[in-house]
Amino acid sequence: MKKIIYILLLALVISNAAMSQTDNNEEKKGYQFTKVKENPVTPVGDQYRSGTCWSFSAIGLVEAEIVRVKNKQYNLSEMWIVRNAYMEKAERYIRMHGNATFAAGGAFQDIPLMIKKYGIVPEEVYPGLSYGLDKHDHSELDKILEAVVKPLAQSKKLSSSWKTAFNAILDSYFGKMPEKFTYEGKEYTPKTFAASLGLNWDDYIEIGSFTHHPFYEKFIIEIPDNWTNGEIYNVKLDEMIRIMDDAINAGYCVGWGSDVSEKGFSWKNGVAIVPDEDKTDLTGTERDKWEKLTAAEKSKAAYSFDGTAKEKVITQEMRQEAFDNFETTDDHGMLIVGIYKDQNGNKFYKVKNSWNTENIYEGYFYASEAFVRYKTIDIQINKNALTPSMKSKLGIK
Repeated sequence: MKKIIYILLLALVISNAAMSQTDNNEEKKGYQFTKVKENPVTPVGDQYRSGTCWSFSAIGLVEAEIVRVKNKQYNLSEMWIVRNAYMEKAERYIRMHGNATFAAGGAFQDIPLMIKKYGIVPEEVYPGLSYGLDKHDHSELDKILEAVVKPLAQSKKLSSSWKTAFNAILDSYFGKMPEKFTYEGKEYTPKTFAASLGLNWDDYIEIGSFTHHPFYEKFIIEIPDNWTNGEIYNVKLDEMIRIMDDAINAGYCVGWGSDVSEKGFSWKNGVAIVPDEDKTDLTGTERDKWEKLTAAEKSKAAYSFDGTAKEKVITQEMRQEAFDNFETTDDHGMLIVGIYKDQNGNKFYKVKNSWNTENIYEGYFYASEAFVRYKTIDIQINKNALTPSMKSKLGIK
């Protein structure tokens, strides 16, 4: 009897060990990221059902800059920027008789532009939620604003009341803008509060990499959300990556405008990659096994997000072609906060998103260098993160 019990106990131990080993193997599946460099930022926000990623990402950069400069965290109002930008967009759209963009989107350069003109306030002072909801849902607001500005843009003559009426709509949804407020026991106006943050709003520049304009010159980036006709600096692809890496390693975060509509972007899995479905670098039996798979099986394996995908080598020509044929569009604004390596030594960028914290990395994801090379529209950085040689190339003092 004792012998039977001993055998049963031994079998149970072996079974538990096997299960533990299986669990360990399962845990090791997928990407494993190791930090190279990460810079401190404020908590992840939630744009919810609003097209305001541009404000969340650029305000996230401002907040990260304050942490870098003052070692203090602020929660600034994204909707303060959005609300002021809507009025500016409406004026421009109507002046252009409708031949301009009027939409929820925006660009990185809008944030320093709006702050210089209107100042900024803390989130607690202006949450921008005066319409009975606790999250940003602009589906109704956007329709109403569009319905107002389109007929006005087609009018032969405008009354003196349209701005008052338009502002009343904005006040109804976002709330009235305070002329003064008290924060941490001190009274401010939006402009004096902006000045107190210790940043120079002229320090923030945008950089891209395109061949349809000369390198080392500025040009107006041709994307619909660039409603201010803002300019970006143009550099070669390898230089753009070096600029990002140098900035991150020097303690700066990077605003990142990209296209996340790609099949290789998986919010659920927390990664963005550019798999090479041809797997042209396979050899021997590995190649034999791969070539026996159907096209559907190859695609499924390439986009399994299990950490085994080999990625495409992205060239300047490839990214330009994707931009020219609208495969790469101005889709989403985010904040790059760090550099990581996966288990195979491949470089990834850690990205702060604005879709709340409900994914595997609690609101962050990891974009491969290949994805960043391929799908970046532009980046926003503090110009002081540039090396002296790059400043010289771009004519920046």
